[in-house]
Amino acid sequence: MKREKGFTVVEVVVVIIILTTLATFFILQRSSLEKASRDQQRKTAINAMYYALREGYHREHGNYPLRISREQLPMIDPTLFTDPSGYTLNGDKCVYTNIQGEQKTNGKCEYRYSATDCDSDGKCKNFTLTAKLEAEADYTKSSHKK
Repeated sequence: MKREKGFTVVEVVVVIIILTTLATFFILQRSSLEKASRDQQRKTAINAMYYALREGYHREHGNYPLRISREQLPMIDPTLFTDPSGYTLNGDKCVYTNIQGEQKTNGKCEYRYSATDCDSDGKCKNFTLTAKLEAEADYTKSSHKK
């Protein structure tokens, strides 16, 4: 009996099942890795703002601002004020620039700055910075003594 070269139907089905399983695993892992990467970007931005406020702004002014913006913290990369979704923390507003270049203001920021213990001049003793994360609980840095 002459045997032909090639794969049997069972071998082809097994290979297809294995490839499908690997592709599904890759897609699920990729999504998790992308979320973790965006969360790390958010944490980096919050840490940069935190240290700029503590080591830069506070040392120079002796207090913390009522609101923060790129102009108040020129010592850090201005792109850090824009979260991975494209919303920019600017004062107490969240600004989004759409494809047409129009700026929209709404409350969808993933970054929040909250000043506390403020006087009538807007000089504050403490602050809290928070980033809304995708894969874990919110990330918060605070100037309050523990």
